[in-house]
Amino acid sequence: MNGLHGIIFCYERRNDLKELTVGRSASSLPFAGRYRAIDFGLSNLVNAGVTDVGVVLHGQYQSLIDHLGSGKNWDLSRKRGGLKLLPPFAYERPGGGYGEFRGKMEALAGVRSYLQSIRQEHVALMEGDLVVNLPLAEVLDRHIRSGADITTVCGDDSFAVDNGTYFQSDGEGRVREVLYQMHTPRGYRGLEVYILSTKLLVELVDQCISRDQYSWRHDILQAKAGEMNIRSFIWPGFAAQIRSVQEYYDRSMQLLDAPIRAELFTALRPIRAKNADKSSAYAGPSGLCVNSLIGDGCKLEGTVEGSILFPGVVVEEGARVRNCVLFKDTVIRRNADLAHIITDKRVEVLPDRTLIGHSSYPLVVSKGARV
Repeated sequence: MNGLHGIIFCYERRNDLKELTVGRSASSLPFAGRYRAIDFGLSNLVNAGVTDVGVVLHGQYQSLIDHLGSGKNWDLSRKRGGLKLLPPFAYERPGGGYGEFRGKMEALAGVRSYLQSIRQEHVALMEGDLVVNLPLAEVLDRHIRSGADITTVCGDDSFAVDNGTYFQSDGEGRVREVLYQMHTPRGYRGLEVYILSTKLLVELVDQCISRDQYSWRHDILQAKAGEMNIRSFIWPGFAAQIRSVQEYYDRSMQLLDAPIRAELFTALRPIRAKNADKSSAYAGPSGLCVNSLIGDGCKLEGTVEGSILFPGVVVEEGARVRNCVLFKDTVIRRNADLAHIITDKRVEVLPDRTLIGHSSYPLVVSKGARV
């Protein structure tokens, strides 16, 4: 399936991720014990045979660059094509001054020369904060057979989040209406994954440039829903777009459900990630681990229940960790008690401390904090 090219947008947008996105974008947010959010988009593309991927950067992207490197971990380090990092550009604001791009179409206009160099006939547009394992080869095949101008991938009702884009289709799967910011959503929630021809994408970018338009949602999907053949592909499986602390926590806890975990990490379409370079996890004589995901290099001397631990986490003797997500190199000292807590990297919780959140209000401890 060398006829497909991938473009991933890594936005820094207004969200409710709070401390979790200090110094990083949502695309580089750790997820599921060893991955970053962007690993899923890259793996979806690579599993479909895609060899060329452009990543449109925005905002605080240094963490993302460090993570992606040359693209070797996703088999995208190539002499021709492979992974290309596309830095943000500055546009001149009408009232004076400069700012980064305002939307997808303006971002693509800034890398138009890159679009012209695309060798493949079709392009998949994705967002870097989407966690899903899609059969993109099947989506492309459906797109070509249907004769659609644009195919949008949609999720079922369980994917719905605030301020999403919803698509209403007729009985044949053709989109008739595109809705946004609905108080009472109807239709299918878009996963922000689109497939279209490279030629059409360049034409749409040129149209938007000439009219000072920048929004994919408003200026393309909504404005042209009546004149273009836009079709939907419904994905019934697990999907998450990480836009808030609560959603991050809820979606992480869902991974402790074996059927959901098996669906997201199916052997048919493996999710690739950067190697943690850690030894195997170790549980001491006093260590207890129940229904949890434990990363490489963890050392467990205390009790861990219903939690997700990233590589290098230490839980000392007498400590208790329940329903928590602990990022890389977090240390929980003796007799500390944690419940419904998310710790960023290199956090240290001192002996005998108690940190208790709630499933509907998880607490976040900032990177490098000593509590």
